[in-house]
Amino acid sequence: MLDDWLTQTLADDAKASSRQGTVPGGRYRFRGHGVLELTPASPRPDARPVVISAGIHGNETAPIELVGELLAALEAGRLTLGAPLLMILGNVPAIRAGTRFIETNLNRLFRRDLDARGDEPDRARELMQAVDDFVAAHQEHPLHLDLHTAIRESRYPRFAVVPYTDAATPSTWPLLAEADMQAVLLQHQHSWTFSHYSRHYHGVEAYTLELGRVRPFGDNDLAALAGMRELLARLAQGLAEVETPYAALPFYRVAVELVRDVEAFRFTFADDVANFTEFAPGERLTEAPGGEDFVVDDAPLAVVFPNARVELGARAALLVRRCEPPASVAR
Repeated sequence: MLDDWLTQTLADDAKASSRQGTVPGGRYRFRGHGVLELTPASPRPDARPVVISAGIHGNETAPIELVGELLAALEAGRLTLGAPLLMILGNVPAIRAGTRFIETNLNRLFRRDLDARGDEPDRARELMQAVDDFVAAHQEHPLHLDLHTAIRESRYPRFAVVPYTDAATPSTWPLLAEADMQAVLLQHQHSWTFSHYSRHYHGVEAYTLELGRVRPFGDNDLAALAGMRELLARLAQGLAEVETPYAALPFYRVAVELVRDVEAFRFTFADDVANFTEFAPGERLTEAPGGEDFVVDDAPLAVVFPNARVELGARAALLVRRCEPPASVAR
């Protein structure tokens, strides 16, 4: 059954990569380990092809539970399939282990010139190919929602990260407002995340969506994600977009990316500081013996995704400032 896909995938059941069948409104096919494609018999006129990915970090469970709810609703006929969907479970071994990753951060590996070897680089190549195939088959304004939860608390528990692109790519801010995002962060450079892959290589409208804080299976407050649940249901049915006001959404743009460039790199603030905590001019944020400490310049900066224990050479934090919302670009 379709709603067994999650269980079978996590159990490493061979059936989870070979089954196909029907759901109300269309059919499904297991395209590979942790990759499921659903195709409507008659797509609705307003349908958009959608990639929905979860579990790129294995300990981020709320998005996986949302995917399970969506599949169960489709199979039970509470929703009728009206749009092409590609459902992806990212780092399956890490999901089983309840860890962020096994050997390296999968969400830094989505680039076509990747030459690294190992289970996570190999998985990145599999997932890039799955997106390539789906977008090639469905070029009608596709959308990629990469669902995550954050390691730490946040001033805005639900926020969207917009990958950088140097080409004109649609961004429909009302969609983010409909999903009940509380802030939007605009990236400043290539970051090689999964959503960045779709946006950079395919010109797909793509977002990383942070949906609260990392918690174990069963401990997530899915009621707080009602907006996200309703958006996924609308997209799966191929229903018309909802013009949700977004003017009140705070927008931020990355000003500085801090990199862990020495072994002894550390932050001067507490380990449990929340995302979007603001620091005043003159405050020293890092200590890097043998490297260069970072001091806030003449305007406040807020910190997002601080993690001093990343691999050497990896991003340790983003420092961001409020900005005006860019124009909503229609598809």
